[in-house]
Amino acid sequence: MKVAVLVKQTPDTAELPKVSADDVRSGKVKATMVINPWDEFAAEEAILLGDRYDVDAVAISMGSPDAVDALKHALAMGVGAASLVDSSGLTGVDMWTTATALAAAVKAEGAELVITGKQSVDDNSGAVYAGVAARLGWPLVSAVTKVVEIAGGRITVERMVEGAQETVSVPLPAVISVGKEINEPRYPSFMGIRKASKANIPATPAASLGVASGSGKTQWTNIRKPEERKTKCVIIDGATVEEKAAKLADALLAEKVI
Repeated sequence: MKVAVLVKQTPDTAELPKVSADDVRSGKVKATMVINPWDEFAAEEAILLGDRYDVDAVAISMGSPDAVDALKHALAMGVGAASLVDSSGLTGVDMWTTATALAAAVKAEGAELVITGKQSVDDNSGAVYAGVAARLGWPLVSAVTKVVEIAGGRITVERMVEGAQETVSVPLPAVISVGKEINEPRYPSFMGIRKASKANIPATPAASLGVASGSGKTQWTNIRKPEERKTKCVIIDGATVEEKAAKLADALLAEKVI
């Protein structure tokens, strides 16, 4: 069985961006980019499934050619292969476009199980994997804390629900998202880092997967600041606390607050 791990390259939340005067003038802030921390749990689970079952794992990411660094991190951890969906030529796209491209990449890899992190630290939407499942037409199980078993063409997992845990079994192929409760991601080994640094990661243009510029369904056409609300501060004086309280009550009644 083949497992696809969806990863994303995001800003390093453990490091403050370095901002220069030129960055301010250009409107661009330089940040150290790393693999999305939530995706490390997905990569680790794919590796662990390889230890338990006859599973081959491939890490897939969509982004510019620089996004291969996130894929190399997954390789250094122990994921067997990686593939990039090159979106550098795309404009006017959104999360639905990303989901469409990633779903096509998953199909091209022949994967039967998709594992993702619960969200990304840059947009925090937690929506892309749901779009991938919708595009693939596969069952989706979110907030997975344990993969209990893969057998008989089904995957059985435990997932978090409010105030409890539940066990769910769905037919394969399927998509699952995982949180930090599922495992403890390993640190890439020195040999793993060296091997990953030399890896030649294939890049597929998003256009060849049926994704075109301007295909986004979400468009922001009228972005405005909210209307300014003018307020004033009134100091209530009085000889006693009782007098101040009475004046305050009268003022609140006049403004129909009470």
